[in-house]
Amino acid sequence: MVRVKESESEPASSSSAGKLEEEVGRVMDQARELHESGASLLWKISNEEQSLRQKAISLESSIRRVRSSINSLISKKLLDPEFARKLEEDLQRASSILTDGEAAAFLPAEAQGRFLRMFLGPINVRASRKEVQLKVKEEYNSYRVSITSLLLFSNFYSLIVFWFAYEYIL
Repeated sequence: MVRVKESESEPASSSSAGKLEEEVGRVMDQARELHESGASLLWKISNEEQSLRQKAISLESSIRRVRSSINSLISKKLLDPEFARKLEEDLQRASSILTDGEAAAFLPAEAQGRFLRMFLGPINVRASRKEVQLKVKEEYNSYRVSITSLLLFSNFYSLIVFWFAYEYIL
């Protein structure tokens, strides 16, 4: 905070203090507006994300339902197998777009293995953008290398300690 010297005249110091007070008030108002704008944006994004999540889940169930209908019609011999194969290819493309594209982040997480759950917990490790996927993969590989190095070092250390203990006992 800037202090006004005692030697300055009273009117000059009160006008400087008033200007500083006004400036601080403007900064506070701007901070409040920015906070409210950020909160509003996050709320909108959250609602849009929820809507996209519901659409992705609905599309996934529609793909399963249509695939089941195709299989049912094939088994009853009501659908030409060649035409059914074409429909199945289109469904596979739609499924690939859903699971491999940007919409994959909105699908529920797949069941994770016991090892992953034990160390990372029940988290969704899907990433929506390619650069985020690459960053996660890079961090995981770095983590894996450091853990492997630590385990190798600890095993080597244990081997040396046991060897010295064995030599000392004999």
